[in-house]
Amino acid sequence: MKKSKSAREIPRRERVGYFHCFARGAARAAGSPWAFGIALLIILIWAITGPLFHFSDTWQLVINTGTTIITFLMVFLIQSTQNRDSEAMHIKLDELLRASGGAHNAVLDIEELSEEELDALKRAYAALAKRAMKDIRSGKSDLGVPELEESLERAEQERPHSL
Repeated sequence: MKKSKSAREIPRRERVGYFHCFARGAARAAGSPWAFGIALLIILIWAITGPLFHFSDTWQLVINTGTTIITFLMVFLIQSTQNRDSEAMHIKLDELLRASGGAHNAVLDIEELSEEELDALKRAYAALAKRAMKDIRSGKSDLGVPELEESLERAEQERPHSL
């Protein structure tokens, strides 16, 4: 009988995938002071060689092509890393909401809602904030966990109806 390995025993590269490891490493390297220094050095060398090549079209094409290719590739690497970081952040926030006794669990998967549903929730939270400010100005406390459903209903009633 084969014993299954725990997540800690499997190398990170195999758990998250080679591309994710490469993308994260490349994004970190591209954001380092060394990368900036190398890029600056390349531009300086290119600028200094301008008179040598008589500022020709080929001389200009070299830097344009090089920067275009690097930018094109970096967009995908950075987007991959950003997507992964964003997903991890959502999971962490979901866990905090789940662990909070008074939090509304309806917002755990909020990023998957339609624009109309997001607008309705935004209006409801704005109504809660408006009521809290009114309470503070009248000397009351704004602490507690008011019901969101009540604010949703109020927000819908106060919503300007479009034609």
